[in-house]
Amino acid sequence: MNKSELIDSIAASADISKAAAGRALDGFTSAVTSALKDGDQVALVGFGTFSVRERAARSGRNPQTGETIQISAAKVPSFKAGKALKDSCN
Repeated sequence: MNKSELIDSIAASADISKAAAGRALDGFTSAVTSALKDGDQVALVGFGTFSVRERAARSGRNPQTGETIQISAAKVPSFKAGKALKDSCN
């Protein structure tokens, strides 16, 4: 499912226009992004939790030259599925 299909699905299930569903989806993604930038986590009970995780520095390999390179530490967004979401998939 891509973004436009998701907007169609939201519009149909919430009985709102596609434009309103698109604005709602954009609002949701910007709110989650803003919270993660601030170091917060976003927990949606039954769905899951968006958070920021620290990825440690590590060594890697340049595939073209085979040379060992150092990959710096980074903060990466992560999502952990909630119990209800996991149960609905099984």
